Amino acid sequence: MPHSSSNSRRKGKNPRRLPRAEAPGTSKSMPKSSKQGKKSGALKQPPVSARKRRFRPGTKALMEIRKYQKSTELLIPKAPFARLVREVCQKYCRGPVCWQVIALMALQEAAEAYLVLLFSDANLCAIHAKRVTVSSLDIKLAKAIRGEE
Repeated sequence: MPHSSSNSRRKGKNPRRLPRAEAPGTSKSMPKSSKQGKKSGALKQPPVSARKRRFRPGTKALMEIRKYQKSTELLIPKAPFARLVREVCQKYCRGPVCWQVIALMALQEAAEAYLVLLFSDANLCAIHAKRVTVSSLDIKLAKAIRGEE
């Protein structure tokens, strides 16, 4: 079955764009005789479609990577991380243990720095294997190269 040439979703075809509005007093403006018979609101632009912008595959991911590389805030929410630390601490300690806020923040900073480095090493392993997606084998290999476990 042949495809029609009016298919706007074809690869490489640019979306339709509206013509630019001319500034008043330019050479393409209408002559005075035709302007006098019309009202000021008679010259209408076609309605602009309010479609959501679609990025090409991978563009949004690269934008997010750049955003998070520029930022300095923590990526894991503080309350769930604190609950996790307290839960793990209860398994290994007999009595209740109180944590200072600054100690939890230092632990979270260290944990996030470790995870970021581990994922960057795992990403290099995936690239070496000619893949784009990081798998669990890449993380295991990165940890083995580092000498962990």
